[in-house]
Amino acid sequence: MKELHASIGQLNTLQNLHLSWCLNLKELPSSIGQLNALQNLDLSECSDLKKLPSSIGQLNALQEINLQGCSNLKELPSSIGQLNTLQNLDLSECSNLKELPSSISEMNALQNLDLSKCSNLKELPSSIGQLNALQEINLQGCSNLKELPSSIGQLNALQEINLQGCSNLKELPSSIGQLNALQKINLRECSNLKELPSSISQLRTLEKFHLMGCSNLKKLPSSIGQLNALEEINLLGCLNLKELPSFIGQLNVLRTLDLSRCLNLKELPSSIGQLNVLQTLDLSRCLNLKELPSSIGQLNALQELDLLGCSNLEELPSSIGQLNALQQLVLSRCTKLKELPSSIGQLNALQELDLLGCSNLKELPSCIGQLNALSNLHV
Repeated sequence: MKELHASIGQLNTLQNLHLSWCLNLKELPSSIGQLNALQNLDLSECSDLKKLPSSIGQLNALQEINLQGCSNLKELPSSIGQLNTLQNLDLSECSNLKELPSSISEMNALQNLDLSKCSNLKELPSSIGQLNALQEINLQGCSNLKELPSSIGQLNALQEINLQGCSNLKELPSSIGQLNALQKINLRECSNLKELPSSISQLRTLEKFHLMGCSNLKKLPSSIGQLNALEEINLLGCLNLKELPSFIGQLNVLRTLDLSRCLNLKELPSSIGQLNVLQTLDLSRCLNLKELPSSIGQLNALQELDLLGCSNLEELPSSIGQLNALQQLVLSRCTKLKELPSSIGQLNALQELDLLGCSNLKELPSCIGQLNALSNLHV
């Protein structure tokens, strides 16, 4: 279908208009603004659509617009700000979209804004901070986005921000600490991000913090210990991360800590033993890790400890036997490990012990027979 007849504007009771995959549709008639009952407009994958009529701002009942994959759409009309009932705006994969109109700030009901894979989007308007109802913004794969406006800190209802793959993003504004409702931030593969602002400590509702593949991130701010609601932090593949701040021990509800493939991480702070509810600690392929602190034995809730490929780890602390909840211990390819401490026999909950590829391990301690819960042993 190449066009819609202007008479479509006469459909006074129309609530849903689905035009997805109309690959030859280049424009909409201005009469579409007369659809007073329209709630849902789906134009996804209309790859020839170049613009929207300004009359779209007259759709007073519209709750959702899906423009996913409208790869020829270069701009939105300023009248889009008049859509006072719009809750969801999907602009994902609009690869030619370079900017948003400042009038977007007038969308008082907007809850979800998806701009993922808008690869030509270079900036967000400062007016975006006025979206008082916005709960989620997805900027995944916006590879030309270099910065966020400081006004983003005004988004008081924002619960989730996804910046995965924003490879040109070098820093976060300090105002990000003002996001009082934020529960999840995804910075995965932000490969140019070098540091985090200290204001991040103010995110008292933050539960999940994903930093996987932030290969230029050298350190975490010491203030990170103030994130009282943080349950999960993922630092997989942070190749330049050399150490963790001692204040990490203050994360009282942290359940998952992933440090796998942190190739330059040489040691863990002794304060890590204060993580009383930590269940999973992944240190796999931390090639420069030489030892574990004795305080690791204080991790009373730890169920999984993965040390796969820690090829410079020479020994385990005897305190490891104090890990009463430990169910899985992976030591495969720890090629410098020569022996296991006798205290390992105290791991009453241990179900799986993986020693595959420990080429310097000469024997198993006799106490291994005390592991009454062990069901899987890989040697």
